[in-house]
Amino acid sequence: MTDEQPHLPDLRAADADRERVAERLRDAVAEGRLDMEEFEERLEATYKARTYGELEPITRDLPEAGARISMVKSSPAGEGGIDWHSRIGGEATSTGAFAFWSGFNRKGGWTVGSRFTAFAMWGGGEIDLREARFADRDVEIRCFTIMGGLQVTVPPELNVQVKGFGIMGGFDDRATGEGTPGSPRVVVKGFALMGGVGVDRKLPRAERLRIKEERRREKLERREERHQLHPRKREERD
Repeated sequence: MTDEQPHLPDLRAADADRERVAERLRDAVAEGRLDMEEFEERLEATYKARTYGELEPITRDLPEAGARISMVKSSPAGEGGIDWHSRIGGEATSTGAFAFWSGFNRKGGWTVGSRFTAFAMWGGGEIDLREARFADRDVEIRCFTIMGGLQVTVPPELNVQVKGFGIMGGFDDRATGEGTPGSPRVVVKGFALMGGVGVDRKLPRAERLRIKEERRREKLERREERHQLHPRKREERD
């Protein structure tokens, strides 16, 4: 490649390149790494992308299909990574939750105990571990629901094992997988009777906003580069 040729990010992407990215997004949905809203947003950006540089950020935070989470190179703490050492230890702020014809949620900077028990009957609950602290390195979350629903949300870097089962209901185990070095080990178990328990991997909201802002900034920079390039081309023609 000569100096006059464009760098790889500036090369035009082919339909086959866009389809490969779209397939990775479909795999990520099936593995529970993306929700449908994120999937649709990224898929739209994929088919609008014209260069490799526009395609690359779309799957930057996704491993290859079937890869275990531990294979993903984690970013340093403070740059999107997680400092697990600072988030393990301390007294639990909650060890259980109950919902009967109602709902509950545990999210934000709470501290989950080494054993957390959740029960929902004709109701629902949300257990969000993306910003939580962990009283112990090994945590057991027991979820029981009867004609209700429970949702457990974990960060992509967490070590998770799902062992629950459903009776005339469902217990989602797609989030099972290893985490980054030093991450706590969370085991989700229990049962769902005529109800459901979902366990999903999602980026924290702050990280999602950071990635979105990064893409927006890169898009503006590419647009500015094109605007600067057009006058030069007109001058050359003249």
